[in-house]
This record gives sequence, structure tokens and C-alpha cells, in this order.
Amino acid sequence: MDLTLIIVLVIALALFFDFTNGFHDTANAMATPIATGAMKPKVAVALAAVLNLIGAFLSTEVAKTISGGIIKEGSGGVQITPELIFAGLVGAIVWNMVTWLFGLPSSSSHALFGGLIGAAIVGAGIGAVDFLVVLDKVILPALIAPVTAGVVAYSATKLAYWITRRYDGRPDGRGGFRYGQIFSSSLVALAHGTNDAQKTMGVITLTLIAAGLQTAGTGPELWVVVSCALAIAIGTYSGGWRIIRTLGRGLTEVKPAQGFAAETSTAATILASSHLGFALSTTQVASGSVIGSGLGRRGSSVRWGTAGRIAIGWLLTLPAAGIVGAVAALIAGLGPVGILIDTVLGVGVVTLIFWLSRRNQVHSDNAVEPAPVQGQSEVAASARAVKIKKVKPLKKERTRKESA
Repeated sequence: MDLTLIIVLVIALALFFDFTNGFHDTANAMATPIATGAMKPKVAVALAAVLNLIGAFLSTEVAKTISGGIIKEGSGGVQITPELIFAGLVGAIVWNMVTWLFGLPSSSSHALFGGLIGAAIVGAGIGAVDFLVVLDKVILPALIAPVTAGVVAYSATKLAYWITRRYDGRPDGRGGFRYGQIFSSSLVALAHGTNDAQKTMGVITLTLIAAGLQTAGTGPELWVVVSCALAIAIGTYSGGWRIIRTLGRGLTEVKPAQGFAAETSTAATILASSHLGFALSTTQVASGSVIGSGLGRRGSSVRWGTAGRIAIGWLLTLPAAGIVGAVAALIAGLGPVGILIDTVLGVGVVTLIFWLSRRNQVHSDNAVEPAPVQGQSEVAASARAVKIKKVKPLKKERTRKESA
């Protein structure tokens, strides 16, 4: 296949992955302020989109980790071809779409790494992957960051309730945290753009280096930064309501003080990781923070069944995306016909998932409905939400009291 054509295809696919990353990870910043009523759903995602766009311009350290770290450089340059990067992106996108369908806040970052690693092993051999970099910059942060964010969120929640303990039992005593959530969730959105948009920048830069169109060891070009920033911002604005429901209601019932503590912990962890060049999963950090805040509020409970499903998704992400990427790389090895087959299959899977999602739509109007209790179906949860709306006038005063 003509080199220019495959590069154009890879860049287009990378930007589509960036788009899926945006709507897949909107929940990281905006699930809790939407759940507590700090911001209206559509306003929240619009703000997140703008801040993702701005954040993408603040750093390129993570992009350099991907473009010049995970895949080794041999005597002839980077040991991966644009065709293999194309296959890796197919693996990442397919896994992103599957987890989105089930409302699982899995890691777009690890889906990308898994797809690239699987494709690289098939096409260039296991020696093409620098597993020390993978361990240092990907796996260890994946294990440490959620726990760290959870501990910080737990401590911050305890501190917030201790400082405001004089408001215990008073209606809306801690309602001021809603205003704090606007700031803290905005900081998470900014951090998300700083960390996640760079991953696509790194993939495009890796492609240009592999094709000999850019010098090895250099960072992303300005046009790459701009296009990736726009792609993730547009994806963020499109919603991601399924995962917003899971993080906002599925793990624990979030109150304003909890939400503020969770978002602040998430932002601090992500920004520190971006500065160090760690390709962190914002999803894992946000989930750890929500769980930590749930444990930190007296009388709150964590839905461990949902947390377990999310954890299984985390464990499966790298190998599952890697397997899909490896299969796509095998097919791509057939030449131009293989690339065409990969493209058709990828479009078919994405289209099928979108069609399946229409059977149980989640949108801005129902994303913050009460989450199903253990053993309860989503249909039953929706019915429960309808009943709650019918008695809304009777619950108004109670809602104010519970906001504490």
C-alpha cells in the first residue's frame, strides 16, 4: 500500500480513537458534579470539552513516552510500521467501544498500549517492546495511582466532614461544596486533556517517525497537538453518559463534600503523573477517588459488586486489546487487502455496538437516575426513578438534608 495513504489512514484512526477517548472518559471529571447537582449535565460536558482542549496544549511529556519509549528503536529506526500502528489502534478502539457499551469505566490508555503491544509483537517480534518502560511508566502507575488517589480522597473526605462537623444534621449545611465542585471538576477536565490527548499525539508522532517523516526522539508537531486537542474535546462534548451513570451513581451515593474531595484527589494525581511522563489512566484514578470518598463519609457505602466489575475490566484491558491488536496485525500482514479487511471489520464492530446501545439508551436526562441495587435490573432502576420523580415535592426538604 502507498506509504502516504497508510499514514493518512493511521492518523484518521488515531483521531477517531482520541474522539472515543473523549466520550469514554468524560465521566472522570463530570460524573460527580452531575450526580450532586453542582452542574447541569450538558453544561458540565461542554465545560469539560473546553478544558480538555486547553489542557492538551500544556505538556507533551506523555506523548514522548509513547512515541519514543514503549516501542524500541533499532538500527533502522523504530521497530514498528504504520500498518502495525493501524492494527494496534483497531484493538484499542474495539475495546473502548465494548466497555462503553457496558458502562464500564475502563482505561482508554491501557487499551491503546495493549493494542500497540499486541500488534508490535506479531509484526516485529517480542523484542520490539521495551517491557521495562511498560512496567515503569504503565503497569506500576496503574497499580499505585488508583490506590494513592483513593487514600487521598478518603483522607480529604474525612477532613472535609471534620472541618464542617458543626453542620451535622442541618439542612444543606455542606451545600457550599457544590460551588467548590465546579472548580475541582474543571481541574480534573484540564488534567485529563493534559494527560490523555497526549497519548494520541504520541501515536501519530510514532507513525511519522516510523515512516521516516520525523526525526526519532522529537516531540509532536504543532498540527498534531491541535488536531488531537480538537478530537478529544469534540468527543468529550458528545457525552459518554453510560459511564457517567456508573461513576456518578453506580459506585456510591455521592454528596457534594465527597465529590469535591474525589475530584481534587483525581486532579492532583493526574497532574503529577503528567509532569513525570507517566501515561496514567485517568479512569482508574477517578474510580479510586470515588471509592475512597465513599469510604470516607460516615454512613456511606460502596457498591463492591460494581467495583468488582470495574476491576475485572481493568485486568482484561491490556490483554484483550492486545489480542485484538495482534489479530488485526496478522490480517494487516496480508498487505493492502488486509488493511481493507481490518477497516471493514472495525467499522462493522463499531456500527454494531452503536446499534446495540440504542436498545438501552442513556442520555443527559437519565444518566443520573438512581443506580440499580444489587440484583436489580436497569429497567427496575428506571422505574424506581419514575416513582421518585412523582413524589418529588414530598422529597424536596429531605433532599436538602441529605446534601450534607
